[in-house]
Amino acid sequence: MIYFTDGTKEGFLTAFLCAYNDEDALLSSVQTQLALGQATVFVAADPQKAAKAEARLLSYDKDCMQDLFYLLRSGMSDREQIAFRYFKLLADRKRPVRGMLAEDGVIAACECIRKVTYEIHRMHGFVRFMESASGALYAPISPDNDIADLLVPHFRARLPEFPFVLHDVVRKKAAVYDGTNVFTAPLQSAEIVLSADEKKWQALWQRYYASVNLPQRERLKQMRGYMPVRYWKHMPEFDRQEPFPMETPV
Repeated sequence: MIYFTDGTKEGFLTAFLCAYNDEDALLSSVQTQLALGQATVFVAADPQKAAKAEARLLSYDKDCMQDLFYLLRSGMSDREQIAFRYFKLLADRKRPVRGMLAEDGVIAACECIRKVTYEIHRMHGFVRFMESASGALYAPISPDNDIADLLVPHFRARLPEFPFVLHDVVRKKAAVYDGTNVFTAPLQSAEIVLSADEKKWQALWQRYYASVNLPQRERLKQMRGYMPVRYWKHMPEFDRQEPFPMETPV
C-alpha cells in the first residue's frame, strides 16, 4: 500500500500511524509510478493523531523531531519513505537509533539529513544578492533541498538593515525579510530593476573573476568541487546564458 501525504509534518505523522503495521507500506508526498495492482490511499493530516504519534516518538528520543524536520526538507523524492523506515525502527527499538549505523534505514536517514544541513552551510557562501532600484535585496537560488527560509537567520543577522528576498526558483516560493518580519510566500517569477550601483558591482565581480581566472591555468575540476556548477547560474562572476524569469515585480 502506498500512503500519500501532503508533505507536512502532521501529514507524515498521521500516515506513520496508519502505516505502522503494514509491512509493505510506502509513504510519499509525490506522484510515483505504481506497480500493477498496487493500492493507494491519501492520508489527510489529523492534528490529534499527529500529536499522539509525536508524543510517543519523543518519549523514545527527545531530539527525533529535529531529524524529521530535516528529512522532510530533503529534495529526495523518497524522503517520506526514508523517514518512515527511520521512525519505524525508533518505535520498534523504543530508544534513539541514530547511532545504529549498521541499519540501512539509519544510514539512509543520516545521509539525507547530512545533505540538507550541508547545503544550508554551503548556501551561506553561494547566495549572491542584487540590489534593486528600491533598495531591497534579491537573490535567486535553486537549492536541491527546501531550505530558503532556513537561510534567512544567517543573512538577517548580517544584513539587519536591509529587506531581502530569497527566491527559490525551483519550488517557486520565496523567503522574505521585510526589515522586521520574516515570512514565506509563493513566487512564480520576479522582475528585478537593478540599481545603478548594483550594475557597477556586478561589473567589478566579473572583472575580478576574469583577472584571477587565468585561461592558461584553469582548474575547472577543482572549481567544480568547491562550487558546484548547478549554482553558477545565479552568480554574477559567471556569464549567465539565460536571463532570470520575469513576470511579477519585486
